[in-house]
Amino acid sequence: MLVYALTAGVLFGLFYSLVGLGLNLVFGVLRMVNLAHGQFVMLGGFAAYLAYVRLGWHPLVTMVVAAALFLGIGYLLYPLFAPRLAASTDPEMISLVFFFGVAEMIQALAVIGFGNNQRSIYAPVFGAAPVRLLGERFPAAWVVSGGVSLLALLAVYLYLYRSRLGYATRAVMASREEALVSGLSVGRISALAFGIGLALAAAGGVLSPFLLGGVNPGVGVGLTMTAFAVVVLGSLGNPLGTVLGGLIYGVSLMLMQSYLSEWTNLLPYLLLLVVLLVRPSGLLGRGVRHA
Repeated sequence: MLVYALTAGVLFGLFYSLVGLGLNLVFGVLRMVNLAHGQFVMLGGFAAYLAYVRLGWHPLVTMVVAAALFLGIGYLLYPLFAPRLAASTDPEMISLVFFFGVAEMIQALAVIGFGNNQRSIYAPVFGAAPVRLLGERFPAAWVVSGGVSLLALLAVYLYLYRSRLGYATRAVMASREEALVSGLSVGRISALAFGIGLALAAAGGVLSPFLLGGVNPGVGVGLTMTAFAVVVLGSLGNPLGTVLGGLIYGVSLMLMQSYLSEWTNLLPYLLLLVVLLVRPSGLLGRGVRHA
């Protein structure tokens, strides 16, 4: 059971890393906490459901389309709200209220459009036969979702650390003021980062019906909380820390479900409390401070 829980924890941890990465990227560049992040993940889940049921699209095809669509939406929406929030007397607090309102609006519209019932996708779409890993059998959907999440995480790493635009993005994350002085187009970089954050949320959302058992309008609140726990665990503003936080959360979740299942729902809050009390900057916080 231990080997099963650890291996499944890594698969789920890669998924939660993908879900949390968009939230952390947006915070790192914009210095805003997107409280509607989980609702955007939820929209990705419904996109996968509708595309599969109505159009017969494979979820991986939907993931590419949804990520591209949300990237464009985020890039276009950024100039409509970000400059106004930044010009307020307390932009951080106003942004929390703003994204809270966005989250409630998305959830209300989802209830109107889909009802409160949970929607699921036929799991064998990724293969009916279980996959063997380390001598244990796992649903093919779990293995494929973990592998796809890993590829998405590698793509973001290459963008941030192997491209000129990624270098500029990291410069804005390190110091927005210095980036402006150096002549970088901070507005364009921030808009792109917001778009990528939404794209990652949508990509994770497409996988969510297979790892969470389904999707419903209320799942966004829990996903936001989980993503926030993953981000804080690794370190706010450090995208690579999100991967570490996601893996720790995934393994902890599987161990908790295997041995103390009645305590599973407390895990995100427990991890948040422990990290904030023991190491408020996150496990990789030192790297951020000295960047």
